[in-house]
This record gives sequence, structure tokens and C-alpha cells, in this order.
Amino acid sequence: MPKQKPCKSLVKRVRVTRTGKVMAKGAGGRHKRVRKSPVQKRRLSKIRPLEGAAVKQIRLGLGLI
Repeated sequence: MPKQKPCKSLVKRVRVTRTGKVMAKGAGGRHKRVRKSPVQKRRLSKIRPLEGAAVKQIRLGLGLI
């Protein structure tokens, strides 16, 4: 049986660390930045670890499971 190909759009949005954590940027940082406070803009610009059932689906989409 051939290997599963990774979902290319998911590869561009998500990064997996060496320890296996799935990291991604938060939503809401692309538009209406004038109304957001500097603290909120800094928080939205950082990547964060994902948790829960989404991690399993993402790993499946990346072909890691």
C-alpha cells in the first residue's frame, strides 16, 4: 500500500516541532488591525501549540499517523 500524501495546504499552515507538538498561528490577525491594541496584535502574531482532537486530524492530514 502506498504512503499517504500530505495535504499541501495544511503543510503551509502548520509546523510540527521535534518533540511532536503541532504549532499554528491564531486566527483574527489579518485585518482590522487599527482597532486592536498593541498587546492583542503581538499575541496574534505568535504561533501557538494546538491541543485536543484537532491535533490528531492534522497529523493524519500531514501523513504522520
